[in-house]
Order: sequence, then C-alpha cells, then structure tokens
Amino acid sequence: MTNILDRAKAIEDYIIRFRRDFHENPELSGQEFKTQEKIMNELDRLGIPYKKAGNTSLIATIKGSKPGKVVALRADIDALPIKEESGVEFSSKVPGLMHACGHDAHAAMLLGAAKLLIEMKEEIQGEVRLFFQEAEETFMGAKEIIKAGGMEGVDACFGIHNMPNVPVGHVDVTPGYRSAGCDTIYVRFEGVSGHGSSPHLAKDTIHPASVFVTGLQAIATKNVSPQEPIVLSVGKFIGGTKANIIAKYTELDISMRYLDLEVRQIVHEAIKRHAKAIADAYELKVDVIIEDSALSMYNDDELAEQAKETAIKIFGEDKLVSQPTMMGSEDMSYYFQHAKGVFAWLGSGNKEKDCIYFPHHERFKIDEDCLKYGTAFHVQFALDFFKNN
Repeated sequence: MTNILDRAKAIEDYIIRFRRDFHENPELSGQEFKTQEKIMNELDRLGIPYKKAGNTSLIATIKGSKPGKVVALRADIDALPIKEESGVEFSSKVPGLMHACGHDAHAAMLLGAAKLLIEMKEEIQGEVRLFFQEAEETFMGAKEIIKAGGMEGVDACFGIHNMPNVPVGHVDVTPGYRSAGCDTIYVRFEGVSGHGSSPHLAKDTIHPASVFVTGLQAIATKNVSPQEPIVLSVGKFIGGTKANIIAKYTELDISMRYLDLEVRQIVHEAIKRHAKAIADAYELKVDVIIEDSALSMYNDDELAEQAKETAIKIFGEDKLVSQPTMMGSEDMSYYFQHAKGVFAWLGSGNKEKDCIYFPHHERFKIDEDCLKYGTAFHVQFALDFFKNN
C-alpha cells in the first residue's frame, strides 16, 4: 500500500522551494499575475492541463485511469498589504506586501499534491480538479472559479488553511460550522444642514446615528437567540464637516459576522427596521445597503467523518484536534453551495520557532514542517473519496 506521507516527505524540498518563492514575491488580490505564471509553468512541466479563470485563477485537471467521481482541491494564492517583520531569510521583496495568511503555503502544498497525483494517475478512479484561486482576502476569487465552470459536476471539495494556534503535525477536521459568514452594511442618514446655533431649524444626523449605533447591540441580544453567535461591529462613523454646521449626512459601516442563514436574515431586517424607525422619529431619510462578503462555512457531516479517517492515515489518531468555530470568514464557503465539502485547519504552530502569530500579523510565519502534511492530506483525501464513493 502506497504511503502518501512518505511520498510527500520525498518532495518536501520541492514544496518548500515553491513556498519560499511565493513568499518572497507576494501579490495582492486579483493581481497575482506572476504567481499565476509560475504555477502555469510548473503545471506545463508536469503535463497537467489547465485553464484560466477570473483575473489570475487557474483550474487544472487530472483525469485518472478510470471515470468516476470528481473531487476539487483548492488553494488560495493572494497576499496582504502588510509590511513584513517576520525576520525569515526569505522575507517579502515587495515593500508593503506580505504573505501574512499562509496562502503561499497553500499554493505550494497544492502544487506538491499535483506533482504526486500526476505520478499516481493510474491509481485515480475519477477526476481531480485543482483550484489555484485568486482574491480570497476580498472574497471574490471563489466566485470567479465558479463562474468559469470549475464546480460543474464536482461531487466533493476540499481545502486547507494553516493555523498557528494548532501545533504542527496536528489537524482539525471537525464537522459543522467552521467559520462565520460576513456582510458589510452601509447606513446613510440624510437630514437638513443649518447653523450650529439654531439646530431646531435643521435636521441633525449625528445624534440620531449615534442613537442607532447604541441600539445595534440590542438586536444581537433581543432579536437573536443567545445560542446563536452574531457579531455587529461599527468600524466607521463619519458625519458633518465643521463644528458650527449641523451635519446633513452621517454614514456608518458595520461589519456583521454570523453562522446561521436564518439569523442572518433576522438581523438584516432588524437593522433596516431600526434605521427606518430612528429616521422617522427624527424626520430624516435613511439608506441601508447590505453587501455580502462570504457565507458561513459548514463542513458536511458525512464528508468530515471521512476526512477524519483520512487524517488518521496522515497524522495519526492522537493528532486530531477540534477548535471552536471561528468568527472569521472564508470564501471556500461558496464552493460548498455547489457540492458537499470539508475544510481542514492544518497545524502550523511551533513556539520554539516563534510560529505563534495569528494570520494578518506582520510577524506571522509558519513552521514549514506542516507542508508535507498538508500536501499528503490533499492527495489522500482525493484517493480515499474515490475509493469510498
């Protein structure tokens, strides 16, 4: 029986080399042209066909010796506008940009998986699709892959994200909700400007908007069950132009995180209702615009159990962990609307190597020992899915 982890260990230098190259040359969401070119060059060398999607995404295909199910494996490739302070010898060469979320590692692990899978083509009983996805940080990349037909005919999808709070050599493939959905809500109150000495002749918007903000948390506590997580954060509040001018406009931006889709709808309606009630009370106009960013991500129960059995082969039974659901967001959730899926949190943490900083931190780094595990997990998941389904 083929030991996939041993195969991944044998190409560990290959995976690390690509990871460090990506890390040194980060590119922002939707601008990953050089990253895309490097991946295309390697896919060409490996003899794996692909097509472009969106701005910089790729959909590669490996068809096995026999027809069967279709499994999609996904890695994101974009970086962040952060000045790197990790101190690694292969730090970013691009001022102000950094792979501070580990997408460089994700892309390298999927390339490693591609190399192993094409070498094992005769053992594949179906089709593997490899998504090298742009713009996860802006929640746009998955939509581009889907628009390009990447999920057509897919039976299962699988993704990995490194996590520094999980020790290297461990993994979390818990079923159920694993990350929150995210919406941005824009509220704009419009009144009547006037002189600061005569507010009764105008219609101020700053005070009513402040009343609205203080009432937001009542929505979370009074309209939603306390057993359902919901986060409402006002990150931006702008009103007025000068101290002695009554503010005609006040605008605020709200970040909302949720798990349950019904709760999401309840909160949307409550925000609109509260905004209108306050506007009516103060004789104002109000506009509420809701912009969805990412959906909540739910690991299919049955597929997650299969993934646990796969993980035991790679990591060992005592290396499976289960973290609380994260209130951060992932656009992997959009793939899960088209096929059942599972998303794994891969341990990349190591206190001795100072790999302790959470993603989006300027000192973020991973223990590269995790790369062989993630590569092997991609490959083993696909092979096991074909065998079991």
